[in-house]
Amino acid sequence: MDKIKLEILGLSSSQSQSGSFALVLGEIEGSRRLPIIIGMFEAQAIAIEIEKIIPNRPMTHDLFKSFAQSFEYKVEEIIISDLKEGVFFAKIVCSNGTKSIEIDARPSDAIAIGLRFDSPIYTYESILAEAGIVLTDESEDDIAEIKSEIKSSSAKKQSASKSDDLKNFSVDKLNELLNEAIEKEDYEKAAKIRDELSRRN
Repeated sequence: MDKIKLEILGLSSSQSQSGSFALVLGEIEGSRRLPIIIGMFEAQAIAIEIEKIIPNRPMTHDLFKSFAQSFEYKVEEIIISDLKEGVFFAKIVCSNGTKSIEIDARPSDAIAIGLRFDSPIYTYESILAEAGIVLTDESEDDIAEIKSEIKSSSAKKQSASKSDDLKNFSVDKLNELLNEAIEKEDYEKAAKIRDELSRRN
């Protein structure tokens, strides 16, 4: 069965389920999108790696990476492998050069781990055909809605940054606040401060 390569397009609060997040994947050579609802902890683990924020203490997915590397295993790829009754399933394909194994996982955990290994993400045609959203010229409203969902998290960050008046702090003070936020494991605040620092560079 041919695999279809996916990329992460966005991560934002789910409008359909309170306390959950929508992870939007898209096929690289096509217009279909695959939205997956994930939990808050997994969304945080994915966002931290995307934003390249280094936590004060290793998170569970960082621990998995350290454990795997200690035994000289690396994650070759992540596969969104199945869809049953609306629930997605995934496999983490690991290898130590001579032996390859597949580990069952939730897609959110698999992707959070895969990001830490820079591993590609794949799925199958049957899954995209069943759960994918096809973007066409006739569905401009749907496109706008998905883009709005994808961009909502960054928009929230920008508005939050303004309310926190981060722009009024010096670079030294921002770096101090960034370290404090990481120590307190407040990664959402750390991301806002990092964005403000990046804007000034």
